[in-house]
Amino acid sequence: MLGLSVPSASKLPLPSIKPSNRSRQNLPSSSSPPNPKSETLNHRLIHHLNVGHLHKAISTLDLMAQKGIHPDLTTYSLLLKSCIRSRNFQLGKLVHTRLTHSQLHLNSFILNSLISLYSKSGDWAKAKSIFDNMGDMRDLVSWSAMVSCFANNDLEYEAIVTFLDMLENGLYPNEYCFAAVIRACSNAENISIGKMIFGFVVKSGYFGSDVCVGCALIDMFAKGGGDLDLAYKVFEKMPEKNAVTWTFMITRFMQFGYTREAVDMFLDIVLSEYVPDRFTLSGVISACAELELLVLGKQLHSWVIRTGMAIDVCLGCCLVDMYAKCAVDGSVDDSRKVFDLMVDHNFMSWTAIITGYVQSGGRDEEAVELFCEMIKGHVSPNHFTFSSVLKACANLFDPRMGEQVYTHAVKLGRLASVNCVGNSLISMYARSGMMEDAHKAFDMLFEKNLISYNTIVDAYAKNLNSEKAFEFLHEIEDTGIGPSAFTFASLLSGAASIGAVGKGEQIHARVLKSGFESNQCICNALISMYARCGNIDAAFQVFNDMGGRNVISWTSMITGFAKHGFASKAMGMFHKMLEDGVRPNEITYIAVLSACSHVGLISEGWKRFNSMYKEHGIVPRMEHYACMVDLLGRSGSLLEALEFVNSMPFKADALVWRTFLAACRVHGNKELGKHAAKMILEQDPYDPAAYILLSNLHASSGQWDDVAIIRKNLKERNLIKEAGCSWIEVENMVHKFHVGDTSHPLAQDIYDELNQLALKIKELGYVPDTDFVLHDVEDELKEQCLLQHSEKIAVAFGLISISKPKPIRVFKNLRVCGDCHSAIKFISLAREREIVVRDSNRFHHFKDGTCSCNDYW
Repeated sequence: MLGLSVPSASKLPLPSIKPSNRSRQNLPSSSSPPNPKSETLNHRLIHHLNVGHLHKAISTLDLMAQKGIHPDLTTYSLLLKSCIRSRNFQLGKLVHTRLTHSQLHLNSFILNSLISLYSKSGDWAKAKSIFDNMGDMRDLVSWSAMVSCFANNDLEYEAIVTFLDMLENGLYPNEYCFAAVIRACSNAENISIGKMIFGFVVKSGYFGSDVCVGCALIDMFAKGGGDLDLAYKVFEKMPEKNAVTWTFMITRFMQFGYTREAVDMFLDIVLSEYVPDRFTLSGVISACAELELLVLGKQLHSWVIRTGMAIDVCLGCCLVDMYAKCAVDGSVDDSRKVFDLMVDHNFMSWTAIITGYVQSGGRDEEAVELFCEMIKGHVSPNHFTFSSVLKACANLFDPRMGEQVYTHAVKLGRLASVNCVGNSLISMYARSGMMEDAHKAFDMLFEKNLISYNTIVDAYAKNLNSEKAFEFLHEIEDTGIGPSAFTFASLLSGAASIGAVGKGEQIHARVLKSGFESNQCICNALISMYARCGNIDAAFQVFNDMGGRNVISWTSMITGFAKHGFASKAMGMFHKMLEDGVRPNEITYIAVLSACSHVGLISEGWKRFNSMYKEHGIVPRMEHYACMVDLLGRSGSLLEALEFVNSMPFKADALVWRTFLAACRVHGNKELGKHAAKMILEQDPYDPAAYILLSNLHASSGQWDDVAIIRKNLKERNLIKEAGCSWIEVENMVHKFHVGDTSHPLAQDIYDELNQLALKIKELGYVPDTDFVLHDVEDELKEQCLLQHSEKIAVAFGLISISKPKPIRVFKNLRVCGDCHSAIKFISLAREREIVVRDSNRFHHFKDGTCSCNDYW
């Protein structure tokens, strides 16, 4: 017996009789005299049923009706059973109509079959009507069928009441009845009743003798009570187990997020005498996908092939998903091979391969093409398909294509109103900066859930509209839904994007108030927010206070130190991470290589780059090669960097060449810069960054004719240079400035401060570097142009608005100007203030006339 504390079964109205054979009925035949013609057609009808030709059997039934004759009850019973087994409920209802017209006296066996027919077709009201009209003809099968009918149609209360009524009528439940009523108790509202019934089951002996009852109990404790430990105890105590039971337990482990335990249980099956079926293998292959266990996944694939199950569509879908998620280099080639070898495709297999392409990164166009092939093949997409394709459109920044996809969902009816489709539409518009359309898509949602709110909050946060994001946070709280960890993480990400540390601190306070302070996801977001807002000490404090750290926690902290130029701390953190047994991922190595790049640790960078695969099996991706190019380029080793690019195992993309071009710009190498720009434009003729970097390279050398030609090309191609701007947060308000900006209410005070600063820092030795004036103007105007750079304006505003000893934190969307870098060093000395500047590459901490980058940037 199980050692479980449950209410006594004596509280239930148990019948005094023992299990009987009342449910075992002999099929009575019709008492009408034999008719030769009737018997011939009757035999023909039964023959059609025996060979599986249900429609031909129904045609014979129609023929008999036309001739005014009817089959006997036995034949009608066989017809109804065939309709139920084949789930052809419309034909079953037609048989019921013919049966009614026959005017035969129906017995309990026929009536029970009719209850089952209407129950499984979802017409519980009709099933109940038949049951209610049976009167004294009700037997154990009738009651069990009705309990099962209510349970299967989400009428749990009615199922439990019917079960209790059956007990009061003196009938003793069988295993089917127990399994049905236990299913009705598989929710939080009825779990207490379920525990009472559990006690009844144990006393009845069915717990030890019927697998279906055991599975129902596992489900009840897992789904109803949320207690997987108790569910597993039931599983362990079951004296009889089969492949279905094992599969059931594996599935529940998967649903509760215990993926590793699901794999371990599968290995237990392998060591036992049970042979896993396709459902078991589907579950464990899905577990391999979640855990990225490619080796085990391949072994299971081999098993599937050897056991002749490779043609199974469900297994094929799981394998497609597994290979897509486990691909080391993000390739979907193996996944596509499995997909192409599948004999039959359904919406699941198409959705699996489309999702694989979207998640692999950079294969979004192919994902959309696959979707078009799916439509042409007359396979109807489901809501997950549409959600994935809309994500592909978002990645391609192609809202027009996304709208066409969404229109197709609308044409299919209810799919367009499914939340995950609407949420993906919101996200797509937001990714394209179309926030008005994103808001409309949110308003159109039929039913808004927390995911919907999180999507729109995340959209506004990523589009730098923290005020609107906060409005939706208040709305979430007002609706009673309550924010989740993702809500706060999105808000923190939005604050980090614009460097709004004040907003971030407000969110941090709300996190503490909401009880999420120990949530790992939120702690990671807090680390990132404080680091990206310039407060690396606060980020490190959050990291130290964390109870449990994962690879994201460590990587966020390493990235923070790297971006702030504290390479030794970043490397120390990396070593500590390895000592703690945390395996680094691809992003960790990007952070480590960036740390080396920011301070010129060339030998350390090579060492870490070469150890990626040797020590951790991580194949370097394009981003890692770009980091190495940056490391070599910053140090001035441009020829070595070019040689490294040419030796890459795959063709360098625009990111790598842009990195190399930026290094050429810093070191003034026009020839190599031209080569880099050419390589970029071959891949993307409309990349404005290539033109702008090359233009700046010529401008710094005073080659204005070349600059004019490049700028003419930009104009002819309708390419727009991203305008440089800087911003600063003062009293929870973000103030943005452009070059020569005079729109601020305090513009006069700002420029008075700038003029005073210019005089003061010149006294300290500052000399304006007019090489950073990228326009062909007179020399006397160049110094004035330099003074009006956006970062200098933002610093001046910070000095007149933020009192000591608070640091001044300025953020810029582009690389900080070399002259501004020099000027701000002198300003920090002149005003005795700490100034932190975040540009597109890193942080600069200015204090007492020096910068944390040591002028290596």
